[in-house]
Amino acid sequence: MKIIDVTPFIVRVGERNQFLVRIESSTGIVGWGESGLSGRELAVKGAVEHYRDYLVGQDPMRRGALWQNLYRRQYFEGGRVLTAAMSAIDIALHDLVGKALGVPVYDLLGGRHRDYVPCFATVFGGTSWKWEEMAGEELVSKAVMLAEAGWPSIRLVAASPHEDTGVFEPRESIGITAEWVQRVREAVGPTIMLGVEYHHRLSIAEAARFCQALPQGTIDYIEEPIRAESADAYAELRTMTNVPFAVGEEFSSKWAFLPFIERGLMQYVRLDICNVGGFTEAAKVTGWAEAHYLDIMPHNPLGPICSAASGHLGMASPNFAYLEIRESPTENPGFYDPNIFPVQPARDGHRLLIEDRPGLGVEVDESLLDENFVPWSPPRLQRRDGSVTNW
Repeated sequence: MKIIDVTPFIVRVGERNQFLVRIESSTGIVGWGESGLSGRELAVKGAVEHYRDYLVGQDPMRRGALWQNLYRRQYFEGGRVLTAAMSAIDIALHDLVGKALGVPVYDLLGGRHRDYVPCFATVFGGTSWKWEEMAGEELVSKAVMLAEAGWPSIRLVAASPHEDTGVFEPRESIGITAEWVQRVREAVGPTIMLGVEYHHRLSIAEAARFCQALPQGTIDYIEEPIRAESADAYAELRTMTNVPFAVGEEFSSKWAFLPFIERGLMQYVRLDICNVGGFTEAAKVTGWAEAHYLDIMPHNPLGPICSAASGHLGMASPNFAYLEIRESPTENPGFYDPNIFPVQPARDGHRLLIEDRPGLGVEVDESLLDENFVPWSPPRLQRRDGSVTNW
């Protein structure tokens, strides 16, 4: 069996583009993968087209060797664009090989550890990420709805009072968020896992101020409180708070995870299988995390292929907490279009059900992949003085 074609697709699904890769073998079996570098799909497409020249004619069964060739045989190793392309390719190769062998991908990773993949839902405080008193009440009511429906883990997105005007002021967000997070904790009780997402918008001092404003035990983790380029910055923040950190969705290799795992700077590993290098690299990060008694909690903001791949990784990993899921009672961005993806893992409340279908268990209607690409970039935020801040 040989690879005979590698085809990238950029398609609009719901509120965002999805970047898919189709790999076809000489036996007619097709594998599908997905890249996670949202907003930079054209760059990833160029990387996949570069890699296609090498991949055609290769044996898809040699997934690990192919990964090494893609990563190392270009002199300029790594980087998010290249590993996002490699992720989609590696996921597609695992899908293809699973289908060729007649086994689910989790069997390629050592077999399943659990019967289903537990998920967490996200609660935004109102439409368009605006924030008012009503939005705070909505935050509480949605969290209570999830708790009553049996969701064991809930993530809250930090208040962004003026984001509809392109302005984000950290100090305003800190005060409002701290108040309403405490109200959510009181409303849902002590047993729900509760986290807060700050999307790396804070400084060290601001992140410390937020954590210190909360009574001990209010939240189980803070996600991406500051930017993740510097492990030393997280080490400094660690001296100022004992709130667990959930970090890693931007990391594009095991080497990026290295200082955070080895220095105890992450307690939940937010790896993104569509950015880190696919199954081949994600499995190494997961094993490394297990050696340090850390659970993975994958970043999963995309579509059914990313969800299925993350789910198979979760099924095969002993150290797994929860999977982010973007379709829940509190969120429905339309990423899981059943017309484009007529076969995909089923969801039963907070459970993602990974069945024993060969490969990923996802089918794609290629007739609907019409390259309806609409350029999308994250919102560009600034403070009131006009200086740049992160989205």
